[in-house]
Amino acid sequence: MSDELNLNTTPELTFEPAAAQAVAAPELTLTPSAPEAPAVSQADQAARDANAVKLDESMLSEAEKKMVEEFSQKIDIADSNLVLNYGAAAQKNIAAFSESALNNVRTKDLGEVGEALSSLVVELKTFGQPEKKGIGGFFQKKKNELEAMKASYAKAETNVDKIVKVLENHQVTLMKDVAMFDQMYELNTKYYKELTMYILAGKKRLEYLRAHDLADLKKKAEATGAQEDAQAYNDFANLCNRFEKKLHDLELTRMISIQMGPQTRLLQNNDTQMLEKIQSSLVNTIPLWKSQMVLALGLEHGRQATAAQAAVTNMTNELLQKNADMLKMGTIETAREAERSVVSIETLQHTNQQLITTLDEVMKIQTEGAQKRQEAEKELGRIEGELKQKLLELRG
Repeated sequence: MSDELNLNTTPELTFEPAAAQAVAAPELTLTPSAPEAPAVSQADQAARDANAVKLDESMLSEAEKKMVEEFSQKIDIADSNLVLNYGAAAQKNIAAFSESALNNVRTKDLGEVGEALSSLVVELKTFGQPEKKGIGGFFQKKKNELEAMKASYAKAETNVDKIVKVLENHQVTLMKDVAMFDQMYELNTKYYKELTMYILAGKKRLEYLRAHDLADLKKKAEATGAQEDAQAYNDFANLCNRFEKKLHDLELTRMISIQMGPQTRLLQNNDTQMLEKIQSSLVNTIPLWKSQMVLALGLEHGRQATAAQAAVTNMTNELLQKNADMLKMGTIETAREAERSVVSIETLQHTNQQLITTLDEVMKIQTEGAQKRQEAEKELGRIEGELKQKLLELRG
């Protein structure tokens, strides 16, 4: 749907044929007949009949009813070219619309979003872990643990910023796609209404011709007994049957349009869910991840400050040992309490692990969502194939 969509919702009926389209290649088969449909019980058939939608003018507005009435009076079923191209423009629109929707599914690649989220998990897992050299890192040496952590954070922050840009680009694309699906839905609704009006106008005209013109020809043939009158009646009856088949063909196309409505909404819903996942990552997961990194740096600063304070306290205790025992004990207890106030590294590891688990679950959900979309794509292809095969069988 690269071209701008025409969202004029007012249907237009015309006898002009659509632009020429490529004819589908014929299909040959050795199967003597189509497979028989499974038997339907009377109760099931009655339920289906009760829920069947009746195609009549009740679904049209007054202006549309008037348009159908005026258009039906202009239909000349004796004009073979008119019958051949009746409703062809609307059929072409539905075919083009279906192809555009299918191409959108085929070209949709949300795998990069999952890869970006996977990269977040990798950055979270590797942050703060020492680089190992040799077997088990036996020869690894770090001169300054705090400086090493700062360097690790700077590297991780750079990678996260790149990931954020990728997710933001996907977010913009998905927002455009969601808006495009709204336009596609409105356009499909317009095509559906046009087909409905073509069908109703044709049925109205066919009913009138059979009740009047065909009935008059039959009476004349019976009255005169002339061969030419009987032939005229038979020719007109064939014209009516031919036009009836054309209307049935339009009803099949209309069913495709009906199915495209919910299918379009399903595709839109998939993009909306992915958009929500990206939004959650941008406003929740990534800021929380960064805050934990800053917290880890702050705690390392505090650990070093506490260690320095402990050294000063020990020196003070050595100098003041000769003073009073009470002063010595009080100083020692204060130093011990200061030591117990340091936050353990296990707490930070637990917090870090919980974040990793959260992102793993998000990645798993995205992977499952991608698989479901692939299955939905295959199913759409099968449905399209079945409809095309059925149309070929009916034309045969």
